[in-house]
Amino acid sequence: MNWRMITGALLAVAASTECGLAADPRFPDWPCAQAKVPELSLAAVWAGPSLDDIQGKWKDDARIGTLVAKLAARRTPLEEAEKDIKAFLAGSSAKAASGKLLFAGLFDTLNAQRSSVMMGLERVTRKQREAAEKIRSDTVDLQGLQSASPPDQSKIDQLSNQLLWETRIFEDRRHVVKYVCEVPTEIDQRLFALGRTIQQEIE
Repeated sequence: MNWRMITGALLAVAASTECGLAADPRFPDWPCAQAKVPELSLAAVWAGPSLDDIQGKWKDDARIGTLVAKLAARRTPLEEAEKDIKAFLAGSSAKAASGKLLFAGLFDTLNAQRSSVMMGLERVTRKQREAAEKIRSDTVDLQGLQSASPPDQSKIDQLSNQLLWETRIFEDRRHVVKYVCEVPTEIDQRLFALGRTIQQEIE
């Protein structure tokens, strides 16, 4: 087996961590191509009546709390969520007040989900940086073992296998990060769509 070829590949993987990270110097751990928007603006997703008078009160209504949990779950198809909103508000005696409470709950819940996902992405970025450094260090050690005379084939094989495993984990994480980077945008779009449906129902 050509261990020198493997070594070159491992070095390339390790070096790849320097690309694509810290696209915005304000957020050095943000790994996504999409710009990081730390907090959602209420005005960007809600054009309905002011929510200032009902902040946090949605938690006091068990029915709204249950519905918010279902609507906020990404496993609930958007079309189904919109139907649930219409059915709930159609049966409400105070449609406008209920609609405001429902959206306030969705904003709080989805904003919290979004923040959690973003913190998770940055946590993985830090792990990737550590993993890349470990790969670089182990690769240098492997090169030293290969250059030794005589080479210790047992140690070479052991470290090579370790490097291949580290690289596999690194690459798997990289693919997961690429997928998860789409989630904050999906949450933004879901919140906007559900907010629009609520506005249409209470107008």
